[in-house]
Formats: sequence, C-alpha cells, structure tokens
Amino acid sequence: MTLPESLDDLLDRARSWTGRRALLGITGGPGAGKTTLAVTLTRLLRQEPPPGLTADWVAHVPMDGFHLADIELDRLGRRDRKGAPDTFDAAGYAALLRRLREDQEDMVYAPVFERDLEQPVAGGIPVPRAARLIITEGNYLLLDDGDWARVRPWLDEVWYCDLDHTERLRRLITRHVRFGKPPEHAVSWAEEVDQRNADLIATTKPKADLIVPDPVIRSIEHPGGM
Repeated sequence: MTLPESLDDLLDRARSWTGRRALLGITGGPGAGKTTLAVTLTRLLRQEPPPGLTADWVAHVPMDGFHLADIELDRLGRRDRKGAPDTFDAAGYAALLRRLREDQEDMVYAPVFERDLEQPVAGGIPVPRAARLIITEGNYLLLDDGDWARVRPWLDEVWYCDLDHTERLRRLITRHVRFGKPPEHAVSWAEEVDQRNADLIATTKPKADLIVPDPVIRSIEHPGGM
C-alpha cells in the first residue's frame, strides 16, 4: 500500500470519484483526526469542484449522529462507557449509508451530534441529490461485529488515520476538557474508556484501503507545516 505524502495526494484521490455517487469512509481511534480530515477535505473539495459540478458535489455525514441518546444509554446501563460500539445505532447508520449509496432520493436528511449537548439531533444534515461524493467518518467503519458488519459494504473506500498514540491522547484530553469535562475526569476517560475503544479500532487497521500517516494528519492541523 502506497502511503499519501500530503493533503494534496488525498484531495487528488477524492476528486477521482466524479461519476456515480461514491461514499468515502474515514476511520481511526478517538482523537486521531478523523473529523478534522473530513471537514478539511469537504471544504477544499467544495472550493474547487470538478468540471461541470457545483460546490454541492461533496457532503460530510459523520457517524456520530447515531450515538444513542443519554436517556437510552441510562436505560441500557451503558452511559459510563458512551462511545463504545454498542452505544450507537449501527443498524440505523448502515441503513442511512444504503440510502445514500442507492442515490434514489432528491434529499436525504442525516442526524448530527451536537457536542455542546452531547446528544444526537435528527435531521441536522441535508444531503442533496447533487452530492456525488459523501464523506463519512467514525470509529467503527471497519468493525465486522454485529450490525457494524453492514457498514463496510456501502463504502467505496475506507481511510485509516494513523496518528501517534501520545499525540492522539493529548488531543483527546484537550477535546474532552473543551467540551466540559473536568481535567482529571478527561484524563481518566481518555485513558480508560476511550483507550479500550482505540485498542479495538486498531485491530481493524489492516482492513483499510489507505493509511493516512501521522505527518499528513499533523500537517492538516497545522497548515503552516504543509
């Protein structure tokens, strides 16, 4: 597998899908830079659409909108490990990907995860028929257990963000603090709950179509270093 050397390499690969609707998945452990990469790709691809297409040709649909609500996690007794595979509606996510891939509807609405609320909100992301490339990102795109096994068949490619463990943990703790966790709670959550999930996700790395290496991920976080 040839590793991309820059963000431009990733943009060129993404621009190669201009015919039928395609779905690109981006995965990796918590804090690995999945969302930053997806948002950056979406923004840059919209700025320079392929010939004959408009900015609407690419859409970003995160997996996080399929978090189970806290009230359901409380009922199931799973809130203390929110973010684990069984705290998502994996079947619902797979069903959305199927609808997007089949490309039969003028508009498809996807749920969004509101970080300030720490809750999913229905219908927050509109995906118009003009979208030819859908970028989706999340932890468990390559997991083949239970309903997660229904996800990968709908994705044309899956890229794995391979950020250095220490840097990934630092970013993750910073994110938890930014969204309201006390520093000591942020550290324990990242090192215990999130790390269990990260270890599971790491086992799926060999199944990825492309590995996005640490230097490329860091360059996206720090544009001056590109």
